[in-house]
Parts: sequence; structure tokens; C-alpha cells
Amino acid sequence: MKLTEKCDVYSFGVLALEVILGKHPGDVLASFSGSFANMNIELDDMLDPRLPFPSLEVQNNLISIMDLAFLCLDTSPQSRPTMQIVSHLLCN
Repeated sequence: MKLTEKCDVYSFGVLALEVILGKHPGDVLASFSGSFANMNIELDDMLDPRLPFPSLEVQNNLISIMDLAFLCLDTSPQSRPTMQIVSHLLCN
């Protein structure tokens, strides 16, 4: 494995999911070893159950962050966004 900026992007994706799940996303990552593009996961199944269910606005933000996290976790490093793109998408 060659260390590049794309490794940091992958780590960001793991961290983002860890915050949303409330635990390391190892099970999610292990069960989807390919592309995350066609995943159909319910938000209810992903959220930390210790927290109250979020408002609709927060749900929409969480979905956007999860979509971005899954882009960062693409198995092909060349297909992952740069951190500059990640930052730009988070600010919008």
C-alpha cells in the first residue's frame, strides 16, 4: 500500500461514519468491500442509538455527510475525492 493524500481521505470517511454511528464502522466497511455507490442503507440503521432522533433538517445534513463519507471510502484511491473537494462539499 502506497501512502498518499487519498489515505487521509479514506481516514476522514471512517471518522465521519464513526461520529454518526457512535462506534467504529468496521461492520459496515467489512460488509461492503466494493463500491458504496449502490448502497441502500436506512438512516435509522446508521445513527448512534444513544442519541435522540434528529430533526428533518439535521437528517438531510447527515445523509449528505454519509454520502460524502462513502465517496471517501471508495476502494479505488483514484476514485476518492481530494480533501479540497471534501472541504468544499462540506461548506455547501
